Amino acid sequence: MTSSPEAPSVTRRPALFWASVLCVAALVLVPLGMLLGNPAVLRGHPLLPALLVTAVVVGVLWGLLLWRRRGASPKRSVVRVVGAWAGRVAVVALVAMLAWLNPFAYQAGATAASTPELSVMESPTAIIMTPGGAPSTKGLIFYPGARVEARAYADILKPAVDAGVLAIILKTPLNLSLLDGNQARGAMADHPEISTWTVGGHSLGGVSASSFALGNQDVDGLLLYASYPLDSMRDRSGLQVLSISGSEDGLSTPAKVEASRELLPLDATFVEVQGGNHAFFGSYGPQPGDGDPTVSREAAQEQIAKSTVAFLTGLKGI
Repeated sequence: MTSSPEAPSVTRRPALFWASVLCVAALVLVPLGMLLGNPAVLRGHPLLPALLVTAVVVGVLWGLLLWRRRGASPKRSVVRVVGAWAGRVAVVALVAMLAWLNPFAYQAGATAASTPELSVMESPTAIIMTPGGAPSTKGLIFYPGARVEARAYADILKPAVDAGVLAIILKTPLNLSLLDGNQARGAMADHPEISTWTVGGHSLGGVSASSFALGNQDVDGLLLYASYPLDSMRDRSGLQVLSISGSEDGLSTPAKVEASRELLPLDATFVEVQGGNHAFFGSYGPQPGDGDPTVSREAAQEQIAKSTVAFLTGLKGI
């Protein structure tokens, strides 16, 4: 009696192998999608592109290693298996963090108008907007909101530059200003011609600007866009403050801005844009968690820009 031929053997891949494949795909595809799909990534601070490129390189090398070992089934101790799984969970968490850091890109709106007299220069860490005409003696250093591209604030600050104020919009590491709250100091050192300095910021950027103004006595003004400080600034002598907020802000809510009165100097000025929300303080589209506006972006930004110009041009040095 003849025996039937045996079925060809099939190598079963362990779950750890497929978890590795998933990690490789995530390390390559997510960062590449950000680098190629969002122009704000390459226009911003160089730290984020560097991290993304590093992730892609690690993913490719890991993939090549998996290919070379595709036929091997190494035996591992329980401790090594647990460690391998923990490492792959950490990789997935890292990729998720990188995806979360994908910035809100600048979206040009109706307020984006060319100004022939305006000079704009970009460096890896800042956008410098210089007014035409006579040399400026007043300057603004602006910290963007969390995960918002620096260019998103150029349009709303143009009227201030047209009025004679040097404006420097910082490109913060990973678009998170708290990672380098002292970044304004370098910008100030680069412009010794400025005698009256204001620091400002939107949302989380305003928190960083407040902390910087609190610790640097040569700052004359503080400009807050939908923001508030974390520490009391009542004892910060000579600091002039303007806080502009939106009545429909779902993130820096009117209640939070109202509570910040106790932290700011007694003579701080508060302006509430009726119908404006959190995302109207820049040009980057809607933002999750924000309120629904009842006015147009153009109308709200006109009010914001007008109040900003009046504050910056009327600022007196300490």
